[in-house]
Amino acid sequence: MKTIKTKLAVALMAAGLSLSAAAADIKVGYSADPVSLDPHEQLSGGTLQLSHMVFDPLVRFTQDMDFEPRLAESWERIDDTTFRFKLREGVKFHSGNLMTADDVVWTFNRLKSSPDFKAIFEPYTELKKVNDYTVDLISSGPYPLVLQTATYIFPMDSKFYSGKTKDGKDKGELVKHGNSYASTHLSGTGPFIVTAREQGVKVEFERFADYWDKASKGNVDKLTLVPIKEDATRVAALLSGGVDMIHPVAPNDHKRVKSADGIDLVTLPGTRIITFQMNQNSNEALKDVRVRQAIVHAINNEGIVKKIMKGFATAAGQQGPSGYAGYDAELVPRYDVKKAKQLMKEAGYEKGFKLTMMAPNNRYVNDAKVAQAAAAMLSKIGIKVDLKTLPKAQYWPEFDLCSADMMMIGWHSDTEDSANFSEFLTMTRNEETGKGQYNCGHYSNADVDKLVGASNVETDPAKRAQMLQKIEATLYNEAAFVPLHWQSEAWGAKSNVHAADIVNPMVMPYFGDLVVD
Repeated sequence: MKTIKTKLAVALMAAGLSLSAAAADIKVGYSADPVSLDPHEQLSGGTLQLSHMVFDPLVRFTQDMDFEPRLAESWERIDDTTFRFKLREGVKFHSGNLMTADDVVWTFNRLKSSPDFKAIFEPYTELKKVNDYTVDLISSGPYPLVLQTATYIFPMDSKFYSGKTKDGKDKGELVKHGNSYASTHLSGTGPFIVTAREQGVKVEFERFADYWDKASKGNVDKLTLVPIKEDATRVAALLSGGVDMIHPVAPNDHKRVKSADGIDLVTLPGTRIITFQMNQNSNEALKDVRVRQAIVHAINNEGIVKKIMKGFATAAGQQGPSGYAGYDAELVPRYDVKKAKQLMKEAGYEKGFKLTMMAPNNRYVNDAKVAQAAAAMLSKIGIKVDLKTLPKAQYWPEFDLCSADMMMIGWHSDTEDSANFSEFLTMTRNEETGKGQYNCGHYSNADVDKLVGASNVETDPAKRAQMLQKIEATLYNEAAFVPLHWQSEAWGAKSNVHAADIVNPMVMPYFGDLVVD
């Protein structure tokens, strides 16, 4: 085991793109494919993985969670609210257009309008062009997470996305769960272009001949992402040679992969929290804090980690894992059926009640099995669960509608910081700012909202940690959500595929740098 700690191709060729000869040609099996080619349509791991393949960010994280320059070759703080980025010159988009500050400004403004991304960029008033290769990112007040934010700015080709389609629609239009020019066409600066895409079947990539990063050792010229929903089928495809690399490897399959000749299991500790949200708007009982506490006490998340996850996860009592500023070692899992029954009685639900539950069945490791186990556990305190599991592509539209009383959601902090969990999962829903965008519990606490806002302008690490810990304690005491576990991650790869060199804690391998012997 290797463990890490810490219609499109034709249009592009017509635009003057040339493709390089193949050096390595690999297939990668994923649990699900990206829902769209628009990098701003959905804030998800699949979308961000695609972005790292076809676009480049201003800044990106290293395996050690440090920052390294990409399209921004340097940066400096000008004053309390202004951060200046010097852009790399001579970078070409897949269309052949040169990247300049105009593209970065255009991209920033589009991000500010994205329902999914605007909360990340809410602290900023503007991104201003200084000259063709210099931009200033300006915040409304002191903000401690500017470089983290910059990892989400993947400059788009503003000329490519400007103008009208044949049917008169804006090429830059952002449409969630709908067809748009941007959801089916792309021009980025990244190491790969998309040459073919069949939703739910495959996405094919070829190396961009004019890619700016000549220092990269990556030698993959053709890559195909193949969605393989079933865990066992994904492993079988790897072991039979049908694919060269897979993610995830379910805990039940670790031993099988490790013992196979010419195959490596590459693992890394995870910081993605898996939770259930309790919809206070759809089920009256869930408005009672005692009922929410009863549900938390009834679900044995340590048992789920042991039996379903085979120990390949860490049972959670709060949002942020150990090592994050908001982590509080006293906020532990609290499985106690007797306590849960007592809380149900106190709330007037001694005989229980009915609720609906929804979860994906191909997004998180063992997601459907975890949901089934949770439903069975709730039956022990009289709660009858109507559970429905769906493939990822069908689940997210239902999640956006908060279609059930309990909804499963996993979250990896976009800024590798505790506050990000609250910004999206537990702050009061606000369509204008994007705060609480994924809060299907409709939990709302003005004090939590205020503290999150204050933490985002506090540059003293000690003071900020105290604020974030207070937030976690409040969420814990009010049972704002059901914490399950922090999901660990595992990849399987042929030994000639140097997967360990490109995976990272964000679960977004940098395939442009992948070396295959």
